[in-house]
Amino acid sequence: MSDWRPASGPELARRRASMLRRIRCYFETRDVLEVDTSALSRSAVSDVQIESLEVRSGHSAEPLYLHTSPEFMMKRMLAHSWPDIFSMGRVFRDDEWGPRHQPEFTLLEWYRLGFGLGDIISDAIELIATALDDPGLLASTTVVDYRDAFVTTLALDPTSASIRELTTAANADADLIAAIGSERDDWLDLLMSTRIAPEFARDSLTIVRHFPASQAALARTCPDDASVADRFEVFMGDMELCNGYVELTDAKEQFARIADDQSNRQRRGRAVRPYDRRLIDALEHGLPDCAGVAVGIERLQMIHEKSDDIRNVIPFPFEKIQ
Repeated sequence: MSDWRPASGPELARRRASMLRRIRCYFETRDVLEVDTSALSRSAVSDVQIESLEVRSGHSAEPLYLHTSPEFMMKRMLAHSWPDIFSMGRVFRDDEWGPRHQPEFTLLEWYRLGFGLGDIISDAIELIATALDDPGLLASTTVVDYRDAFVTTLALDPTSASIRELTTAANADADLIAAIGSERDDWLDLLMSTRIAPEFARDSLTIVRHFPASQAALARTCPDDASVADRFEVFMGDMELCNGYVELTDAKEQFARIADDQSNRQRRGRAVRPYDRRLIDALEHGLPDCAGVAVGIERLQMIHEKSDDIRNVIPFPFEKIQ
């Protein structure tokens, strides 16, 4: 007989509900409007680091895609003169498994008009401290530039280090080198997750800011230094809690980045799917200056529950419903 029981009980659900109430109260007191977006789309994400889940419908000859984030639709709202907004709902990503990943999870995403990088970082820290009901986090936060994190931990400059130097720093064997090849940003991501983030303080927040421009995706490049992006990530210990940035508003630049993503996907042998032309149309119409953040709710729960496995905070983790 299969084990039909949920993996967690009602007390965990009550603590999660309290967290969600704190989050909604945080935004309500700041006049940030909660919105809903569609989970199904005819377009998919182009980011080479994220894979969309494809579904079929009898009403469509072409496949549909479950959204990996509400970002594109929320930006269309902002371009249509909506105020500060937030969304909290389920998103779906293929090939995401393990102690910190599930193919279906709850994503909190919000956008603040007129915010610069420092403003949105402060907003994210306050939100996390509120969600975790831990105001002490506000006084124990470390902010470090991406380049400085590499230099301090690995004595490597990520902007100029050779692929050989990156593979050496990763202690990569022949199989790993063959798998990653010469994809520079993949090596940087690996070093961030396996060598640098494990050195972060375990019980306080670390903010890494000014990622390389090659990892800007949907972020603008820094007005003072085009080699880096106005993007940041927040970590608790070595676990990434959120990703945020000052938004790119230039439609031509965004289209060029999407085209580059599609070429990159083709080069890597990954699926090249339809992109969302309506996002480009919205940017052409005019996206106001704004900044946004995405936070995984289950990862916040993991911190709150002092758990090192996301499956411990989900009543029905995917492994249990297969």
